[in-house]
Amino acid sequence: MNKTEMAEKLAKKTDLSKVKASEVIDAIFSSDSGQGIIAVELDADRDVRISGFGTFYTSRSKARVGRNPATGEAIQIAAKKHAKFRPAKGLKDRVAE
Repeated sequence: MNKTEMAEKLAKKTDLSKVKASEVIDAIFSSDSGQGIIAVELDADRDVRISGFGTFYTSRSKARVGRNPATGEAIQIAAKKHAKFRPAKGLKDRVAE
């Protein structure tokens, strides 16, 4: 399912127009700078918990030494912050059925 298909389904379920449904999806999921409720919360190191669905959160990896697979040369890999998702029990159980 892509964003357009999701907007169509949201419009049908909520009696919104397709344009308005697409705006709602953008407001929640956009990854553009300063946009998207989930992305803004993750930028601020806050978790986004959606009961019965799951939790969006950030995780940090430490800086480490790696190897260039082509040359075997040691390279420094910088520390990073990653966005992650942990599904709730309800979602896990539904998908497992």
